[in-house]
Amino acid sequence: MTTKHEQILAYIENLPVGDKISVRQIAKDLAVSEGTAYRAIKEAENRRLVSTIERVGTIRIELKKKEHFERLTFAEVVNIVDGQVLGGKTGLYKTLNKFVIGAMQLDDMMRYVEPSNLLIVGNRLKVHETALQAGAAVLITGGFDVLDSIKKLADELELPVISTSYDTFTVATMINRAIDDQLIKKDVLLIEDIYVPIQDTSFLYTTDQVKQYRELNHLTTHGGFPVVDKSNKLVGIVTARDVIGKSSNELIEKVMTKNPISITMKTSVASASHRMIWEGIDLLPVVRDSNYLEGVISRQDVLKALQAASRQPQNGETIDDIVKQQIKVISTEEFLFEFEVTPQMTDHYGAMSYGAFTILLTETGAQTLKIRKRGESVVENMTIYYTKPIQLESILRVHARVLEMSRKVAKMDIEVFNDKQLVGKAMVTYQLLER
Repeated sequence: MTTKHEQILAYIENLPVGDKISVRQIAKDLAVSEGTAYRAIKEAENRRLVSTIERVGTIRIELKKKEHFERLTFAEVVNIVDGQVLGGKTGLYKTLNKFVIGAMQLDDMMRYVEPSNLLIVGNRLKVHETALQAGAAVLITGGFDVLDSIKKLADELELPVISTSYDTFTVATMINRAIDDQLIKKDVLLIEDIYVPIQDTSFLYTTDQVKQYRELNHLTTHGGFPVVDKSNKLVGIVTARDVIGKSSNELIEKVMTKNPISITMKTSVASASHRMIWEGIDLLPVVRDSNYLEGVISRQDVLKALQAASRQPQNGETIDDIVKQQIKVISTEEFLFEFEVTPQMTDHYGAMSYGAFTILLTETGAQTLKIRKRGESVVENMTIYYTKPIQLESILRVHARVLEMSRKVAKMDIEVFNDKQLVGKAMVTYQLLER
């Protein structure tokens, strides 16, 4: 049986794109408390099903596929630029496909304006009207208002006219930053990208017997299976260790491990890999609200995903990406690396930031393990000695030494030199992700 929270989310998901919703309306329509309705709407906002805009309300927006994350809806633009919607509110759910900055004569400008564009322009009244008639929405900088006739036209064409107090340069910067953030999210691998759906995998019911486990084990060669009740809710997991010495007629419910560790669709693959290493498990059930089983993820799936991700070019760069790009391998025999400190890696004093320095240390250690054919790893703990400030544009030499390595753990000593002077070092322990 689904919870009220799930019912509200399903209701919102089935609403036509562009519909307005409110806490009070949902509470009344679905006979739930306003608190429950509010929490469900917030969850829908996190899932990018709706967007809430001041003075307008909450609107059901188009659910974008991951490959289209860099595209924004007009509703999202309003929130990014702290805008006010002057007209065309019913078109806020639409997705725009291009930004055009109006910094030329009207006729020249309109050669670049197409349907579903967003024209960013100041208080040029004729431009507003012409852009709307060409099928483009309008973002007016400088906090200016528009004529009532423009508001009426925007309402008729369902194309938003938005006003923001920021100047054109600031608006363009804010939108670019938002798109960059979207691209970074797009590059983050989530469990929903790689999990095996329930219809493509095997599981057991609490009422099954050990002999069913053995049959599935023989058929699939998998060592573990999630266990569900009659409602398909996850209640346990059963592995070869659980059934050793058990009678074939023993109920799975009696031998399974109860309350197993599970993850959701929105868990990152990096987080799942850390969990698997830390807990020493090879299989994680994937669940949705109220613990309904959606599928599984194996250690092998996670390993393949991490290896594939490390080879992908980054569209939206994080500080991790910037640091990794600067690391050059000088010697694979001595595990020696070279590194240049760029402006993005500095603090407000002009020295290399502690965060960038930490990434440098952990990444050179991880690359050393890959050179040693030990594959993917995660940091378990580290102790850093930051002995001297490192100036902008310094060329660093990093030397990594493996002190101890077992099947599951590697301990390393990493030293950083600037012009033969020791500027920092670290002792790092890595957990190794086995195949």
